[in-house]
Amino acid sequence: MERAPLYHDVADAPDGGEGLWLRAADDVRLRAAIWPGGARGTVIVFPGRTEFVEKYGRTVHALQARGFAAAVIDWRGQGLSDRLAGDRVLGHVHLFRDYQHDAQALFGALASLGLPEPWYLLAHSMGGAIGLRALHEAAPVARSVFTGPMWGIDLSAAMRPVAWAVGWASRPLGLATRYAPGTEPRNYLLSAAFEGNTLTGDAEMFDYMARQMRAYPELELGGPSLRWVHEALRETRALGALAPPAHPALTYLGSREQVVCTRAVRRIMARWQTGRLREVPGGQHEILMERRGIRDRAIDEIAAFFAGEEDDQSPA
Repeated sequence: MERAPLYHDVADAPDGGEGLWLRAADDVRLRAAIWPGGARGTVIVFPGRTEFVEKYGRTVHALQARGFAAAVIDWRGQGLSDRLAGDRVLGHVHLFRDYQHDAQALFGALASLGLPEPWYLLAHSMGGAIGLRALHEAAPVARSVFTGPMWGIDLSAAMRPVAWAVGWASRPLGLATRYAPGTEPRNYLLSAAFEGNTLTGDAEMFDYMARQMRAYPELELGGPSLRWVHEALRETRALGALAPPAHPALTYLGSREQVVCTRAVRRIMARWQTGRLREVPGGQHEILMERRGIRDRAIDEIAAFFAGEEDDQSPA
């Protein structure tokens, strides 16, 4: 595998990380990064929409300090992976299932490189939808953690039929790569102020995420396409209709979550017999980028969960 760029100066990740170029089965070029050497196994990070490897540098640092190797991927259409539309900052995908090609490419690369087992999944937001689908298709991971998973799109009752109709019509009308209503080419972190933001209550972590894109504008991704929204609606509806897999899972949901549909998360977790839901008082969407007390306790719990240790405490 060829070396890929990894922006160490903004990632705040441990030494020894390496960027890699991968090829998906449909020939899309993907970037991933690995931090080998964990005696307790490897945590595979599935990022959310608009995200990229460097965002998880501090999370990798925390995981490595607790004995885990780590791997993070840039999904197709974001980070340094191949962008799929003429407008580079448009968040676009042809089919949501295409993300499974990316997941399989990453699993194959980790096996070839001999990353330590067992493997564990840590999936955030959109990565939560990709990760849940991967579990239904027998992903080679022993346990999974989800933070603010995108298992539903939070639309009003009035807007939901409109979104479905616009989504269905976008492709035949040649509008698939138009920005979804209410979105823009600018990344939320670069256009929003910290006060009143929907991601985190930690100002320094908010700045950490934003300054990575200021330093390397090629990492930026803006709003989603009409096609992406339609595909996300289809996939989350399909996932919600499936019985949760017989797989140990732990899901975190902030009490101040405003990005994903909390009702969908609670519905799936209520039926997940081998799953547990941790609701985080005061937490927003980015549990791993939240105030230090929240994120440190969550990481401790996640490490214990991956190791099979029981912990009945909840983050606060």
